[in-house]
Amino acid sequence: MADSEPRTMPNANHDGLHLDIRKRQGAFLTEAALSTPGRGVTALFGPSGSGKTTLLRLIAGLDRPDAGVVRLGDETLSDARTGRHVPPHRRRLGVVFQEARLFPHYRVRGNLTYGMPAGGAANFDDLVALLGIGKLLERFPATLSGGEARRVAIGRALLSQPRLLLMDEPLTGLDGARKQELLHYIARLTRRIDIPVIYVSHDPEELVSIADRLVLLDQGRVLTAGPLDEVLTRLEFSDALGGFDAVSLLTARLEAHDTAYGLTRLRLADGQPLVVPAIDRRPGDSVRLRVPVRDITLALGTPAPTSDLNRLEVVIERIARSTTDAATVDVGLRLGEARLRARLTRHACHALGLREGMAAIAVVRNITPAAG
Repeated sequence: MADSEPRTMPNANHDGLHLDIRKRQGAFLTEAALSTPGRGVTALFGPSGSGKTTLLRLIAGLDRPDAGVVRLGDETLSDARTGRHVPPHRRRLGVVFQEARLFPHYRVRGNLTYGMPAGGAANFDDLVALLGIGKLLERFPATLSGGEARRVAIGRALLSQPRLLLMDEPLTGLDGARKQELLHYIARLTRRIDIPVIYVSHDPEELVSIADRLVLLDQGRVLTAGPLDEVLTRLEFSDALGGFDAVSLLTARLEAHDTAYGLTRLRLADGQPLVVPAIDRRPGDSVRLRVPVRDITLALGTPAPTSDLNRLEVVIERIARSTTDAATVDVGLRLGEARLRARLTRHACHALGLREGMAAIAVVRNITPAAG
């Protein structure tokens, strides 16, 4: 089963990030307002040139806003009106870039402890265990794989005791196996640390695995922001969701493993059961599940028995024609407090007489746990 988890990393500041800024760079104007909770992962997602890097630089203090403020907790980091601008090295932020940027002449242990305040030593062993880098401590960076080097870089950032962690596409350039390995460590890490994380990526698979909140950016503006599972079911943002448009998320509690059939049994918050191929988690664990929108079919009554094990009672909340495929519709479904999306042909929707507010049975062909 899953490895035992070290204790939660402590944090002295439980307040989140707030920014409301305006920044012009040549012809490009960033004009965005954003607030995050005091912990959890907020993902910035949008096409190239949407303003993700600009926001990261403004948060880190590498650029100043032309107008507006950046605050972390009760401290103002930038305020264009008063001229206040805390320099980057005094913001107590951890930053992880696409490249590890380790000191080549220091061993891993030296890289981890570089800049670590006196109080950071108490967290050293827990963080090393959490990132799985205990066997690397006496090695030099030149001997590390790309994924190992980035885990060390993450550890160094966190041992500086930051109030906020900024991660700028940390998986870019890694091959499939190393990418999945590092994604696993990042997912474990972000569930345990008690500070907010701002995570930038162009890869929906990464963000589905680790993000708690999603911010959709386009042309320097925030289109929408909110809990990841809710944003993924916002039919009006289908175009902006890009690769996210193909999946919904559910969260379920693991009840038991059926070893005879190689299955895991789970239960949703509204009490409905789910069955998935066996997963490496413990009973009682919360599991994030991916449901492809094209792997849901709808029935208006109890369907005949099939090989599909999962059938969910849902209510149709919204039906919207696809903006990219004239032959399909997106159907928003509600089950308790959770939401799903299904993608059906317009013909099927008409033949069934589907209407908003109608009860239905969602037959789900494919459910998989999110990576990490």
